[in-house]
Amino acid sequence: MPKAYSRDLRERVSRYVDAGHSRHAAAAHFGVSVSFVVKLMKIWRSSGRLDPKPGGGRRHSKLDPHRGFLLRRIDEKDDLTMPELAAELAAKGTHVDPASISRWFIRNGYRFKNVWLARLQVV
Repeated sequence: MPKAYSRDLRERVSRYVDAGHSRHAAAAHFGVSVSFVVKLMKIWRSSGRLDPKPGGGRRHSKLDPHRGFLLRRIDEKDDLTMPELAAELAAKGTHVDPASISRWFIRNGYRFKNVWLARLQVV
């Protein structure tokens, strides 16, 4: 995500437009997009704010509340597939894609190595 324009630039653009220049002229003068100037002036006129919206932040997974359930199910049945887990969660009212469950496990430090081919080659 790109960085927000500085407060200083926002103030200069708003002063330039308030001085009677068009939004297109302000965009050309300061080297920013016309849509930025239009949105900035809309917010400035409605709320008097020039600060950028807060950015970033961590989104929390909808699987976090089900951590105990997921770990318990993997301990009970070690060959449980992600689609099976997704179906069990759907029965509990949480609809989630099997790939999301796999990513959740990886993000939380769990790795599942497929060793059945290694067992076949040991013969």
